[in-house]
Amino acid sequence: MTFQHVEGTDKGKIVLYTLSTCMWCRMAKNLLHDMGVGYEFIDVDTLPTEEKDEAKKEIKRWNPDGSYPTMVINDNLSVSGFDEQEIREKIK
Repeated sequence: MTFQHVEGTDKGKIVLYTLSTCMWCRMAKNLLHDMGVGYEFIDVDTLPTEEKDEAKKEIKRWNPDGSYPTMVINDNLSVSGFDEQEIREKIK
């Protein structure tokens, strides 16, 4: 899988799993942009089948519901869905 990198302040490793058509996913990307935070993301719905299956397995590790967006922070915290307060608290 190839993630897209967005430049910004280094607040640790932030990975965002999104759908290209998801309004909540766009809101999460916009929030990170507004916070000036660097992160990586991948639009799961645009991936080839094999990579999409791999991404979904990784999402389920962090978010058993498999909902979008799913944000993984420093390989030890996650945020499921768009919750601005929780995102701001976990990315300090």
